[in-house]
Amino acid sequence: MSDVYVYYFIEAEGMPGSRAVSKQRAALETIKGKGEPIMESQIVVDHTELDRDGFLFDSVANAPMDDLANEIRSLKLRADSRDSDALELDESTAGEHKYMLSLESRELRNQARKLQKRRGELAEDSANSSDTENFGLFADSAAIG
Repeated sequence: MSDVYVYYFIEAEGMPGSRAVSKQRAALETIKGKGEPIMESQIVVDHTELDRDGFLFDSVANAPMDDLANEIRSLKLRADSRDSDALELDESTAGEHKYMLSLESRELRNQARKLQKRRGELAEDSANSSDTENFGLFADSAAIG
């Protein structure tokens, strides 16, 4: 199990003095020498979500729903990682550590469930608002004709 903190960062561009925000989050080790981390952008991910260069896979989300899907996936991966580590421990020597891993896993899965519920509510709200807009357009065109 290894959680990793990743950040967007301000990177130097090709022209001297020109700086831009990175399009991908990366681990601090990766950012060193490339720019300065934006600490407010910090998120926690599982180590399996990083490419070999230390950049977060699928880090560019096009919509809030994509952000939620990525966060849910990350929570589940982190929970799986803890479950895997707990299975590898010897019960007689690491009982308390195994118990803590299972508690963390359960909490991560609960967070994922809450986000899935929220995501479903957002999708429902989005569908309802587009239905209302379409009905409004239909009502307007019926009044014209």
